[in-house]
Amino acid sequence: MPARPAPWWRRFWAVLEGSASSRASYVLILGCTVALTVIGLIMVLSSSSVENIGEFSGSYDLFLRQGIFAVVGLATMLALSRLSSAQLRKLAWPAILLAVFLLMLVITPLGHEVNGNQNWLKIGSFTAQPSEAAKLALALWSAAVLERKAKLVGRLQHSIVPVIFPVGLMLLGLVMYGRDLGTAMVLMLIIGTVLYLAGTPMRYFLVAGGLGLAGAVTLALTSANRAVRIQAWLGNCEVATDPCYQPQHGMYALASGGWWGAGLGQSRQKWSYIPEAENDFIFTILGEELGLVGTLLVLALFAGLAVGMFRVARRADSLFARICTSGILIWIIGQAFINIAMVTGLLPVIGVPLPFISYGGSALTFVLAAIGVVLAFAREERRSALGTDTAVNKNTKNTKNTAVDKATA
Repeated sequence: MPARPAPWWRRFWAVLEGSASSRASYVLILGCTVALTVIGLIMVLSSSSVENIGEFSGSYDLFLRQGIFAVVGLATMLALSRLSSAQLRKLAWPAILLAVFLLMLVITPLGHEVNGNQNWLKIGSFTAQPSEAAKLALALWSAAVLERKAKLVGRLQHSIVPVIFPVGLMLLGLVMYGRDLGTAMVLMLIIGTVLYLAGTPMRYFLVAGGLGLAGAVTLALTSANRAVRIQAWLGNCEVATDPCYQPQHGMYALASGGWWGAGLGQSRQKWSYIPEAENDFIFTILGEELGLVGTLLVLALFAGLAVGMFRVARRADSLFARICTSGILIWIIGQAFINIAMVTGLLPVIGVPLPFISYGGSALTFVLAAIGVVLAFAREERRSALGTDTAVNKNTKNTKNTAVDKATA
C-alpha cells in the first residue's frame, strides 16, 4: 500500500526550513539585501532627480547622498558579520545606552523637526534619525537580557523588567515625544516578538494588546493630524487637502503602472504630484515605472530575506541569536508590510519608510547593520555545523581504523 503524502502545510514548512546547509541562508540573505539596496538606489535617483532640477545642489544630490550611506552601511554590515555572538553580546549594553542618549538629544536644541515630527538631530548640515539606531539596539540588548533571564520570563515581573520597564517605555516615550507614531509601532513589534520568543505567557499579550489598542485609539482621537489622516483613509476626501492628496495620487501611480510599468524614469506622478516621492511613497513610483512585475519582484526579495532570517533563527544554537534575529526580522519585514499597506490604502498614512528602498541615510545604514548581525549568526552557525561534521568524520574514521586493526590481528 503506497504511503500517503504529507499534508501541504508540512511540505510547506519543510520548504521554509530548507536544507541543512546554513550557507544557503547566508547567500539568500546577502543576495536579497544587495538586490534591494541596488533597487532602492535606482528608485531614489528616479524619484528625486525631477524635483531637484534647477536646485543649487543638483539633480543627483539625494542619489549621491544615498549612495554614500549605502557604501557606509554595506561596510558596517560586512564588519559586523565577522563578529562572534560573544562580541555582539558585549555590544548590547553600550548600544542601548547610546540609543537612549541620542534620543534624549532630540528634545534638546539639537532636535530638528521634519514634516511635523521632531525625531531628527541636526548638527550643522548633518542630520540623523536616532530612532533608527534604537531599533537595532533594542533587538540586540533585549536578546542579551532575555537570554540571561530565560528561566524567569514566565513570571510577570521578569517579563516586564527591564525590557518593558524602564527601557522599552523610555524608548517609546522619547519617540512619541517627537510625534513619530510609525517608529513607535515598530518598536512595539520588536518588544512583543522578543518577549514571546523568550517564553512570556500568551495571557500577558492579550492584556497588552487591549491596552495598546486603547492607547492607539486615544492617540488618534487626541491628535488633529492623525484624525485627518484617518478620515482620508476612510475616503472622506471631498476637499483636496494634503492628507487626501498624497494617498490619492499614490493610488493613481500604482494604477497607471499596469503589468509592465511606464518604464524606468517615466513616472508622471513624481513631477510634484506626490510630495516627497523618494521617501514613504517611493513604492508607488516603483509600481508606476516598473509595473506589477516590479512590485512583485520587490515583494519576492523581502520574502526571500524573511525566509533566510527565519532559517537562521530556527537553527540558532543560542537563545541570544534566536531572539535577536527574530527581533530584526519582525522589524524589517513588519516595517515593509506597514509601508506597503499604507501606500496601497490598507492602512492610514503613518509615515514609515520602506526598508532599503526609501531615501534616508540613517534608515539605510542601520538596516544594513542589522543584516550584518544576522549574517554573523549565520556564519557562526555554519562554522559550528562544519566543526560538528569534522568531529563526526574523525570518529567514523577512527572506528573504521580500529575495526581494520582488529581484523588484521
